[in-house]
Formats: sequence, C-alpha cells, structure tokens
Amino acid sequence: MFTAAAESLLHQAREIQDEELQGFCSRIIKLLREDLGPAAVDALQRLFLIVWATKYPRRLDKTCVDLLQATLCLPTCPEQLQVLCAAILREMSPSDSLTLSCDRAPNTRQMSLVASVLLAQGDRRQEVRSVGQRIFTVLESRQPEGPSLRHLLPVLSKVVGLAPGTLQEDQTDLLSKRLVDWLRHASVQQGLPHSGGFFSTPRARQPGPITEVDGAVASDFFTVLSTGQHFTEDQWLNVQAFSMLRAWLLHKSPEGPSTLDTDDKSELEGSTLSVLSAASTATRLLPPRERLREAAFEYCQRLIEQSNRRALRKGDADLQKACLVEAILILDVLCRQDPSFLYRTLSCLKALHTRLGTDPGSERAVLPLAQFFLNHGEAAAVGSEAIYQHLLTRLPSEHFHNPMLAFEVIRFCRDNLPLFDLHLLGILKSSFPNLFKFLAWNSPPLTSEFVGLLPALVDAGTAVEMLHTLLDLPCLTAALHLQLRSSSSPSERPLWDASLRTPSCLEAFRDPQCQGLFQHLLRTKASGSAERLTLLHQLLQPMASCARVAQCAKAVPALLQAFFSAVIQFADRALTTQLALLLLERSDSLYQVPQYEARVHRVLSSQFLALCQRNPSLVVELARELLEFVGSVSNIHSRAGVFTSVVWAIGEYLSVTCDRRCTVEQINKFFEALEALLFEVTQSRPSADQPRCPPQVVTVLMTTLTKLASRSQDLIPRVSLFLSKMRTLAQGPASSSTHSEEDAEAIRIRATELLNLLKMPSVAQFVFTPSAEVCHPRYHRDTNTSLPLALRMVSRLVEKESSLLPG
Repeated sequence: MFTAAAESLLHQAREIQDEELQGFCSRIIKLLREDLGPAAVDALQRLFLIVWATKYPRRLDKTCVDLLQATLCLPTCPEQLQVLCAAILREMSPSDSLTLSCDRAPNTRQMSLVASVLLAQGDRRQEVRSVGQRIFTVLESRQPEGPSLRHLLPVLSKVVGLAPGTLQEDQTDLLSKRLVDWLRHASVQQGLPHSGGFFSTPRARQPGPITEVDGAVASDFFTVLSTGQHFTEDQWLNVQAFSMLRAWLLHKSPEGPSTLDTDDKSELEGSTLSVLSAASTATRLLPPRERLREAAFEYCQRLIEQSNRRALRKGDADLQKACLVEAILILDVLCRQDPSFLYRTLSCLKALHTRLGTDPGSERAVLPLAQFFLNHGEAAAVGSEAIYQHLLTRLPSEHFHNPMLAFEVIRFCRDNLPLFDLHLLGILKSSFPNLFKFLAWNSPPLTSEFVGLLPALVDAGTAVEMLHTLLDLPCLTAALHLQLRSSSSPSERPLWDASLRTPSCLEAFRDPQCQGLFQHLLRTKASGSAERLTLLHQLLQPMASCARVAQCAKAVPALLQAFFSAVIQFADRALTTQLALLLLERSDSLYQVPQYEARVHRVLSSQFLALCQRNPSLVVELARELLEFVGSVSNIHSRAGVFTSVVWAIGEYLSVTCDRRCTVEQINKFFEALEALLFEVTQSRPSADQPRCPPQVVTVLMTTLTKLASRSQDLIPRVSLFLSKMRTLAQGPASSSTHSEEDAEAIRIRATELLNLLKMPSVAQFVFTPSAEVCHPRYHRDTNTSLPLALRMVSRLVEKESSLLPG
C-alpha cells in the first residue's frame, strides 16, 4: 500500500516513545512562541505523522495543546500552520483539554477549521449544536460585503447530517431562501483575476461572460457545469449549494411534503389541473420549502441540458457524467416529495434514456434513471422495460470490467428486490448469466453481494442452468479475459496478460468452429445447458494459471452453498433428482484450476447428502446410476469425497423404511457391487495407476455393507466373514504398505464394532435402520428406550461372550 520510504517513516513515527515525544513537544512550543516560519511547519508535519500513525491516542503536553489552539485562532497565522494545528487536534479527539470555540475565530476560514475540530469531539458537550448555531448567526447577519460563507457551507452540511433535529424552523427557512438565491441568481460574468503584481494596471481587461463546457457563451443561469477562468464568490456558493442540495431536501422532508396528505397526493397525480398548477409554482409567494424545490427542479433540468453538450476537456466530460447522476437523484427526491413534479420530469428523462443508449461514456447514469422509473413508473403509468433491459443486458456485457459499476448494479438489484413486480423479476432471473459476468470478473468484492442475491435469481426453471454456470464460473472469467483482449491490439496488452503467453487461447476464441461454445458461455440470457464441456475446458486450460481465474475459483464454493441453501427450500422430487444426477455428472467434469476441484468436491459431497435427506427415495429412483457410479474404482481416486457421500447415502437410504419400492434384489445388487469394490481396493497394492484407497472410504464401505446386510439377513454371514478378514488384514504387517499405523487402527476398530453389532441381528437392524420415531425426543431422554441403551446392551453381551471363550 505504501512505498518503502513511507513505510520507514511510519515505522519511525510509531516507535517514538513518550519521553522523546515530550521533548519534541518542547521544541514545538518554542517554535510556536518565537517563529511561525518553515521550521514550525516542518515540526508540525512531523507531529501530525506521529499522532496519526498510532492506533492509541498520544498524550501531548498541555502547554503544547494550548498553543496549538491559540495558533489555530491567531489572525496573523499562516494558513498552512492553521490547517496543521487543526489536523493534529482532530487526531487527538475526543479530548478533555480543548477550550476551542467558534466565537474566537476571527474569520470564516478559521471558523471552519475550529468547527472541524469541535465536530470531531463526538458531541459530548453539545458541540454540534453550538457549531450549527454559530454558523446560522453568521448566515443571518451577513451583509453583501460581509464575510465569505464558502468555508462554512461544508461544515453546515456536516452539522445537518450529524444532528438534524438541532435546527429550528426559522433557521431551515433561512437556509432554504439562501440556497434558492445561490442556485438561481449567481453571476453569469467571470470573476476578476487576483490583483497585485508589478505589471497589474487599472486598465486590465474586463472579465468576459461565463461559457458552457463546449465553449459557447452561457445562455442561461450559472450552474456547476458552467466554465470560466475565474469565479466570483456567489458562483462558488452556487457550486457548494448544489453539492449539499440533495441532503438538505431529504432533511427538510424525508417522508414527503407536509402540506399534502395521501388523498391530496393521489388526486394530484391523476389530475390535469395539477400539471397546470405545477407550471406556475415559480413565484415569490411560495413558502421557502416549495421555492427551493422549484429552484432545484429548474437547476437539474438545466444540468441535463448542459450534459448533452460535447465537452472540450476530459475533466469537464467527467464532471458532466457526475452531475447528470446527481441531477437524476435530486429529481427522484423531488418527485417523491411532491408528485406534481413527476409529469414535468417524465418527458425529459425518457429523452435522456434515448440519448444514453448512444452515449458510450454515461453508463453510470442508467442506474439512477432505472431507480427513478422503478419508484415512479407505476404512478406515471409509463413502460420502462427498455431501461431495465439496458441495465441488465448491455451494462454487464460491455462494462463487466468496471468494478464500481459492477458493485452498483448488484446493489441496485439487491436493494430493490421488494419493488420488483413479477415481470421485472422475470427479466432479472433470465438475465443471471449476464450478471454473473460481473461476478466472474470481480469475484472477491462481489461474492458476498451475490450470496445475498442468489436466492432471488434461482427458481425451478433456472436451477439446473445456474448450477452449470456456477461450476463453470472460472471458465467464464477466462472467456471474458479473452474477449477483452481480442478487442485490442497486441501492443496495447500488458506484459502480464496471460493471453500473450498462450496465443492458442485467442486463436480458439476466434475459431468459427469454437464460437458456439464461447457464445453460450458469454450469453446474456438463460438458454439451457451447454454440451462439449470437456472441449471447452481443454481450450481454456492454458488460462487456468491466470490470477483472476484463480480468484474466481476461490469464490465458487461459497456461491454453491448459497445456491443449494436457496434451492432446497422449493425443490420438488423431480428437481431434486435432476440436481443429484447433475452433481454426479459434473463432479468429474470441472475446469482444472489448482485446488478448485477439491474445494468444489467438498461442497458437492455435502449437498448430495442434503438432497438425499430431503428426498430419501432418491437412492431407489437413481439405483441404476448409483450402481454405475460405485462400480468404478477410478471414482474413488478422482473424487473420493463425492464417492464417500454416495456410498454413505446408499447405506442410509436404501431401505423399505425410506421407500417401499426398495426390494431385496436391489439391496443384494448394491451389496455385491460394494463388496467387490472393497475387495479390489484392499487386496491390490498401491501403484502409480492406482493410488492407495483413503481409509475413510474403506470404513464407509464396511459400514454400508453392514447396513445392507442388516436389512437382508442372508448376507450377514458373508459380511461377517469379510469384516473378520478386514480386521485381520489391518492387524497384519501387509497393511503398513497401504495405510499408516493410525489409519490401520481406525479400520480395525470399525471392523470390530460392526462385527459385534452383527452378532445380534435384531439390534443391528434397530441401530442401522431406525424408525422415524427415533427422531422423537423420547428416544433421547428415556433411558429405557434410547439408542445408547441398545448399544450398551450389545457391548455387555459381547464382552460377556468373549470372556467365556477359552484362551
């Protein structure tokens, strides 16, 4: 974050001890008393670094603090020293040793510095109220040639935000009147240049008129988008008034105009007379609140007109975009407070949206425009689908690499979900592949936002496609990388660009035979699942080492958890079956990003069990697919976590208790398949082609075989013999080549426990296949019927039997 030199300075500042600091304060005291020159500036800069760089408050000598306050209020003190004194005092806040007061400040500039220190105290002594009252005193007594208010308006805006209830009605009316004057009656002539200098003469050229951003002479009143070489005092106040206008309007009437009740408002919205009356509200006879709204409306209309001009300088063009956004937000506030403005605003904003569709640099204005129509579209009875399509289709496709815009679009969707009707919600859900482009490119900061948005995006119709999209999210990141780089020349790409090192990726991206795959990956609307995933993963494999792809891969597990948490709430039997099959299929078809497969398998394995718990008959319905899955030894090594969950689910849910369609033949088929599999993995030695089987898989296989045998008791002799061999094998020297001593001991203990249970088949069936009533609290509280009682009984009988055996 900091350079090495800056880090060194910070380290030195933090290491200064209290004794050194007190000595340094003594030197500052001497400088402030004798010489307010460059040496004092340098010393105060060092003191500010010391008090700013530490987490805990630094204790300064009281004499030093008093001198800092005195210097801050000294009329002849250089401005740089005053700013440093105020900054140091703010860093020490809150402090009990401050004696500052706005009354001691000789001018408005110093009053603003003193106020900033007082506001940093936290209103422990009603500092906020006292600052506000002092500023309004200056505001009330100001004469045409009196002190400048430029420095006080930012402080006043801060006071309004911190303690809005401290202002009286006459004070709010006074500020509203002043804001109207500053907004509408600023000079349209440029200010005079600073006088002085050897060559200045009384016959200097008179200032010219204010101009527009395109260089034309301004034909209307001054606004923040007016340009000139020098500005007058009232022009600066105009700019500051606009900067605090929205906050002041919300402070004045957060819920709406007090002069209109609900019935009046509804009549006003649908009445032609309201339009006529609204057109004549610009009169001096209106109360200050309504006058300010009218002035704000005219000001915003003027800004929208000025934003259509072609700026000569880039800085002015950026200012145009920012002011356009603020103007739309203010119009939204005005229409919420007084619906009579709505009809005067609609035509202007409709034309604005048409213009924004062709302006490549004003995408930020689409968001407040969409918010406006979302708030007022129903009242105005106007269609706004084109705006939402622009927001959800063009912005993600064309500006996915803009992190600020990405965050604002996702926050817009999250915050306005309660306002979306069924039609708009349908547009949002069908646009999820497009919104995921924001996530794929900006995954670290947007992951938590999407976790909150996912439940609103997924439904029964999009669940399967969304799961595919989430699993292929790193592929989407790689494809967006290629899309962005394919549109620029090689000389414009940075040296760290992964596509420079892998030109084959760009060639594949441009290959007509592969365009179908990439077009589906970069689609803007939900359109079903893709085929040939293996080919897609192979084409994008060189991009797997890209840092952005790796970041995206880390976010996928959290998104999968959020997805399944939402789906599990509404999934029916058909969707649950479809998702379970998809989990098995996609667990072996993932983009090979380092550690990505292992992270995703952990989520998929836990979610497969959750699906089975929701629909216990899933194992019977998918018997053929599950038999095929567990019949392959390669699945153990390529996706051990998923394989373990599947085997556990077979043992837990393959019973008549879970599904009456379950037959003895099905149980026997699964038993034989799992028995053969366990025999193969335990009898074969590890090799390069066939690594050793994890002990967790071995123990789950043994447990599942025992569960199946307890439900088909003809199998008990077979599994008992097999478990005896497993126990012997785990104790033998051959096990050291396949498992560690700790793993072999775990296998031996599990085999012994299962053998003991099988010695009493009825108890084994009760333990392994409990009835639904076992979930009742009685089975956990009543010592005569609890499951632990059955286990203790078996343990005692087995121990008694073993003690009677010879030798």
